[in-house]
Amino acid sequence: MNFGLSDDQKLFRQTLRRFLEERCPPGRVRAIMESDTGHDRALWESLAALGVLGLTIPAEHGGSGVELLDFALAAEELGYAATPGPFFGQALATSALVESRDDDEKRRWLPRIAAGEALLTIALGEEGAEWRPEHLVTRLSGDRVSGSKSFVPYADQADAILVAAVADDGPGLWLVERGATGVEMEPLRVVDQTRRLHRVTFRDTPARPLAGGATALRRALDAGAVLVAADACGGSRRCLDMTVAYALQREQFGQPIAAFQAVKHQLANLVCELEPAESLWWYAAHAFDRIRDQSERHAALAKALLCDLYDRVVRECTELHGGIGFTWEYDLHLWFRRAVFDRGFLGEAAFHRERAAVLAGW
Repeated sequence: MNFGLSDDQKLFRQTLRRFLEERCPPGRVRAIMESDTGHDRALWESLAALGVLGLTIPAEHGGSGVELLDFALAAEELGYAATPGPFFGQALATSALVESRDDDEKRRWLPRIAAGEALLTIALGEEGAEWRPEHLVTRLSGDRVSGSKSFVPYADQADAILVAAVADDGPGLWLVERGATGVEMEPLRVVDQTRRLHRVTFRDTPARPLAGGATALRRALDAGAVLVAADACGGSRRCLDMTVAYALQREQFGQPIAAFQAVKHQLANLVCELEPAESLWWYAAHAFDRIRDQSERHAALAKALLCDLYDRVVRECTELHGGIGFTWEYDLHLWFRRAVFDRGFLGEAAFHRERAAVLAGW
C-alpha cells in the first residue's frame, strides 16, 4: 500500500509553491497586509483560476470534487508563503456548504465560490474563546439570530456569513447575507496581520437555516482543524528553510554558524519532530473523508500537535537568527505571528488534546 502522495498531488503542490513564490513573495505579503482591506482581489482570482478555491466543491458545482487532503496541501503551501487573505473563513464556509443537505444554497453559492466571484466566511467562536457547538450562546428566535461572535475572518468583505447558533432543536448554521439589518462589525487588533478578524454582533438579524446545519457545523470544525494543522506545517517548514539558509551564510569566528554543533543539533531536532508530524495531518485529512467515525479525534490531534510544534519551531528559529530575527525588517516575524494565530484559532492545543482524550474514551 502506498502511504505517500500521488504524482498529481505532488505536481499540484509544486505548481502552487512556484506560483506563490512568483506572485506572493514576502514583499508582496507586507504590501497586502498593510493595505486597508488586507485582501488582494487579483491574487484571490488567480488562486480561483488555479482551482484552489474549488478543490473540494463537487464537479457539478464548478469545482474539482477532490478530498480534504488536496485542500490541506493547498493550505500547507499558503502557510509556507504566509499568504494573506480570507482563505480560512472561506474554506470553513465551503466545507459547511458541501457537507450540508441544502441543495438550494449549494447551487447558489458553490459555483461562485469556485470561480472566485463570491466570498463567504463563517462565524463560530464566541467570547471566552468558546468553540464548542454545545456551548454556543448565539440563539435563533424564529428566523432571527441574536448574539456576538468573535474571531470572524474578513466579515467586512464577505458576501454572506454562516453563523453558528442554537435553536430549540439544537445547534446549527444559519446564513446571513451582506446588508442584512442588525449586523454590527468591529475589527479586532490581532498579532497576525496577514489574516483579518472581526467581532460581529447580530441583533434580530434575518437568517436562513442551512439544511443539515448541525452535521455541517461539526464537519466544518473538523475540516478547519486539519487545514490549520496543514498551515502550521507549511509555516514550520518555511521557518526551518530560512534558518538553515541563514546559518549557512552567517559567519562567526571565521566560519558559518551552521558548522557549530549546537546549531546543527537544534535544527536537526526540529526536523526530526516535523517530519513525522506531517503524516499526522495527512492521516487526519484522509480520515475526514474515509473514516468519518474517527475524523473528529484525528482532526483534534493534528491541530494540537502541529500548532504546538509550529510555536516551538518559530521560537527556536527566531533565537537562532540572533538579534535580526526579532526585527520588523526581517521577514521571519511574519511566520511568528501566523503561529500565534494558528495556535488560538478554533481552540488552543490543550482544548483539542482534551477533546481527543474524551473521544478516545479516556
